[in-house]
Amino acid sequence: MKKGSTKPVRCAVYSRVSTDHGLEQDFNSLDAQYDAAQAYIRSQAHAGWTLIRTRYADGGYSGGSTERTGAATAIG
Repeated sequence: MKKGSTKPVRCAVYSRVSTDHGLEQDFNSLDAQYDAAQAYIRSQAHAGWTLIRTRYADGGYSGGSTERTGAATAIG
């Protein structure tokens, strides 16, 4: 790699909330988490970071559970 060049980094966003309370709202915790992560990834564009547009999310799933479809899909 040349000095000063950056290696491309493809970034995915996974968001999760433990309860389904509030998920029916137009803008909810999953949306807020995605927006914050997306903004951070975009702020790192100078380092070669790019956002993968697919959203991976699990609303209403406990962090203690491994039965989360969004997480499973994200890691393939």
